Amino acid sequence: MDNFDEATRTLATSVLEHCRALGWKAATAESCTGGLIAGALTEIAGSSDVVDRGFVTYSNEAKMQMLGVPSETLAAHGAVSEQTARAMALGALANSEATVTVAVTGVAGPGGGSTEKPVGLVHFAAATPDGVIAEHRIFAGDRGAVRHQTVLHALEMMLSRAEEAH
Repeated sequence: MDNFDEATRTLATSVLEHCRALGWKAATAESCTGGLIAGALTEIAGSSDVVDRGFVTYSNEAKMQMLGVPSETLAAHGAVSEQTARAMALGALANSEATVTVAVTGVAGPGGGSTEKPVGLVHFAAATPDGVIAEHRIFAGDRGAVRHQTVLHALEMMLSRAEEAH
């Protein structure tokens, strides 16, 4: 069964190859994608030597319990924020064997958006022992399109972190 398009498969394969060359393990911390990033990576045969685990932390409680996101961060900034994405990525690093992690949290739609946090807003963070980088994007399209673009950008961020380390 092939659940992902060619662009996703190509990016996931590149992430795995770069991590493998570095001897890195990878982990994901996902909210709005519900495990799709880990799914894209594990769709590739042989991924078990790189993929350590995936955290699907849809609720705030899961973010706190599984990743150690401080309740104060969630209260002050909300689940969909750079601060929460950073805490998720660092929490995945601390609670796994991974050398590189990626975290995503956003508003996939069609509901749930606001003026401050519109539908399509996604916060990303990628962490390695050298630090964490964060970005955000506002994607157009329906729920499926937002989630697909989020997976692609998350894989690009992981690949970028691995390329920087080469």
